[in-house]
Amino acid sequence: MTLALLHTSPVHVPVYDALRDAHEPDLALRHLVHEDLLARARAEGPAAVADDIRALLAAAVADGAGVVVCTCSTISGVAEEQTAAVGVPVLRGDRPMAARAVAAGERVTVIATVASTLGPSAALVAEEAARAGREVTVRTVLVDGAWERFEAGDREGYLDLVAAAVDAVTDADVIVLAQPSLADAAGRVRTPLPVLSSPRTGFEAGAAECGRLKNAYGEGS
Repeated sequence: MTLALLHTSPVHVPVYDALRDAHEPDLALRHLVHEDLLARARAEGPAAVADDIRALLAAAVADGAGVVVCTCSTISGVAEEQTAAVGVPVLRGDRPMAARAVAAGERVTVIATVASTLGPSAALVAEEAARAGREVTVRTVLVDGAWERFEAGDREGYLDLVAAAVDAVTDADVIVLAQPSLADAAGRVRTPLPVLSSPRTGFEAGAAECGRLKNAYGEGS
């Protein structure tokens, strides 16, 4: 059973490899890195890349992927919608994080560095709230200038700007770091509020789904 991970940046590959090595060393991973998907989704909207995502996922399934996790929050909703078309579970890497946020409190602040992420992430929190039967209010914060630092390779500056934006939030019960590239900022914040990120919980959901399918269909699956 192979878990495929659809990324829009190569920086995520070692993050998920480390998670696999630490928690599921026997799990086979396949990384699908397509930076162009995010660029197009930002310019034209996530729906514009649906056909490309479906083709990429179908190719991954043909190559042995039994479960796919999309790690990019901008396009993960579109990827999740391809489950029936490609015939294997396609999971949003940020869904478990959203569920945890809803459980943590009524006031959720979503932090992002790419504007195209804010709408899908806020909608996902609202969807998880409806599923849980909870009332939440969602506030979104775009960290100005941070993405330009990411694109320039200034990881330290990127994370410092994100951490400062997190620490500036005072009217929330929980803070969500919408993109996986923000995860390490959690270690730089001073806020006493819970700060959630997606890599570990998204990986765990994918690994658990692989385990479920393996048990359902036999060890050779």
